[in-house]
This record gives sequence, structure tokens and C-alpha cells, in this order.
Amino acid sequence: MAKALFSRVILKLSGEALAGEQEFGIDARYISLIAGEIRKTVRETGVEIAIVVGGGNIFRGLAGSAEGMDRSTADYMGMLATVINGLALQDALEHEGLQTRLQTAVEMRQIAEPYIRRRAIRHLEKGRIVIFSGGTGNPFFSTDTTAALRAAEIGADAILMAKKVDGVYDSDPVSNPEATRYTELTYMDVIKKSLRVMDSTAVSLCMDNEIPLIVFGLADLDNIKRAVMGEKIGTSVS
Repeated sequence: MAKALFSRVILKLSGEALAGEQEFGIDARYISLIAGEIRKTVRETGVEIAIVVGGGNIFRGLAGSAEGMDRSTADYMGMLATVINGLALQDALEHEGLQTRLQTAVEMRQIAEPYIRRRAIRHLEKGRIVIFSGGTGNPFFSTDTTAALRAAEIGADAILMAKKVDGVYDSDPVSNPEATRYTELTYMDVIKKSLRVMDSTAVSLCMDNEIPLIVFGLADLDNIKRAVMGEKIGTSVS
């Protein structure tokens, strides 16, 4: 078994990542590929993986709020979107032969466990993949903040942020082909330069708890294992 740099990590998957090549919804084929890579990473390194999923491929609270919806209502709708994604990911992981538990910050006992910190840690110790959905259970907080909060609670060694772009840039690489990718940043760099890694609340939580971030692209699914092994990919924030 290969020696991993980290023993327990949070893998943050954006809703957009689960949409694959689509602009909206869930790409079941692509989620299956992600699940296969997670299985390979777990089997070959022994790392404990908890996953936080976003919901932007189905509904984004900020977008709903911008169109006149009550912000709290829109955010709760976004939380429900993350549960849908969590169920899809759970199904794909179990098809790969992995044991999983889906936990939600908003109770819905018919389909998932309520989030309980000690139970989540116990699942990880038993080799299960734990999927955290429903955000923090509170409006006005992003799933980035959820990732930082859960990482601190379960004692994760790092947060692996899997995105459509291959790291953090000084400007949008889609609209600006001259954008420069950073290889290393500090937490304060991210805050002062207003870089779109994660929101300031999440960055502050990571900084206070000394949780490193590794931001990388999912175009090459093998990057999940590379990040766990500590290879220099994407952008590291510490």
C-alpha cells in the first residue's frame, strides 16, 4: 500500500463537478468515474475520506436570492440540492463496493443519518466513506464553510478542493487566457487578494485551525490520489 501524506481528508466536490460536461443536473456517468477514482485512492492508500458536496448544478442559493427570493429560503433550497447530489454520489460509491454513510445537517431520517460528529468519526475509523450534505444546516453559509467546519470537527489533515479549473488563478482563466496560476498561497494571500478559492469565512476557519487546502482540477481524475499522496499539483494554501 502506497504511503499517503494524509491519513484523513475532506474531499470538497462542487455541484458543477458532478454535472460533468453538462451545464445543469447530474452526469451519472461522470459521477461513476469519480467514485471509481475514490475507490482506487482508498484501496491503494488507506486514507480516510469524508466528502462535502455542493449543489450549484441544481440550485444555488445566492442566485435565487439575486432574483428576489428570500435569502434564507433560497439557501435552504440549495441545502436540499446538496442532499440530492449526496444520494447520487452515495449510490455510485456503493456500486464500486465501498461502504458509505450519508449524513445531513438538516434532519431527514428516511434517507440519511443526522450529522453527529462522533458517529461520523467512528464511520471513518471503520473505513466507511462519509458524505456530508445539507451544508451547515444554516442559511448564509456556503458549502465551502461546511467543508472547513467539518474538517475542523473531525480532525482532517487537509481539505482537497476538486474543481473544474486546475488551481487558483489571479483572474478567471476561462475569460482571460493570460491568467497566471499560483502554485502556493497563504491564507492571508487569499483574503487580501480576494481570490476565488473559498469564501472568507471558510478561509478564516482553515487559518484558525491550520487546515491546509489543496485546489486542483478534476479533468484528470487521478489527481485525487496525487493530492492524497502529497504530489505537487494545483495550488496549495497553508
